[in-house]
Amino acid sequence: MRRRLGAPSNIWITGAGSGIGEAVSRSLLEHSHRLILTGRRSEPLEAIQSASPDRVIVAPADTTDRQQLQSIAPQLESHGDLNMAILNAGTCEYLDVRDYNSDVIANNLQTNVVGTARCLDIALPALRRTRAKGQPATLVIVSSSAWWFPFGRAEGYGASKAALSYFAYALRADLAAEGIDVVVVSPGFVKTPLTDRNDFPMPFLVTAEDAAQRIVKGLANGRHDIAFPKRFTWTLRLLGALPRSIIDRMSAAMARQSDH
Repeated sequence: MRRRLGAPSNIWITGAGSGIGEAVSRSLLEHSHRLILTGRRSEPLEAIQSASPDRVIVAPADTTDRQQLQSIAPQLESHGDLNMAILNAGTCEYLDVRDYNSDVIANNLQTNVVGTARCLDIALPALRRTRAKGQPATLVIVSSSAWWFPFGRAEGYGASKAALSYFAYALRADLAAEGIDVVVVSPGFVKTPLTDRNDFPMPFLVTAEDAAQRIVKGLANGRHDIAFPKRFTWTLRLLGALPRSIIDRMSAAMARQSDH
């Protein structure tokens, strides 16, 4: 199988209107790839399209809406065989446990997990058709490193990303026999419209453009797990390996500090 992104490829990107999705889209355009862009609003997608109208197709849809996704299914192969799907659409809502509302949990799960799963309804058949012709096919799922440590207020977001990562790794096992690569992207804090709303310090914050460069480079190098920035992700991994009693005390202390 040839190296990923080694030649101009046809790529579907969700959540392409802002943040990481927009930055990844612009980075891939610089490398001559052909894109199908999905987001809830068409205007930001059209702004990206204006930079290269012949290589960008705008396919607006809400990824949690099965009917809207089915309506854009034919567009995924408008450029030809679909080589890669980057499922990036997501949200982040924090929970104030003093005013507990299960809707916060449901909203995170609906967008981050169910929305991604619904995208497979149309992406997987297209990727399978590509593999049937002997061409490479890659599924990229953008998760997060946040679920590696239990942060206060992140019950909904962290749980959704934990579920999303498990979903991706299970897919990797199931799709291995078909030759469809599954790549899991686990960023730390990335400056986006979502993180701009955060009211707490974000260590090792990187720009969306920096994140995009790391993701595209990791994909081109054939990596199956892309986690960054290293200082942050390795710190979380080490913390997550501590005894549970220590993790619980640290997490509770951090939650108390955030209340002040």
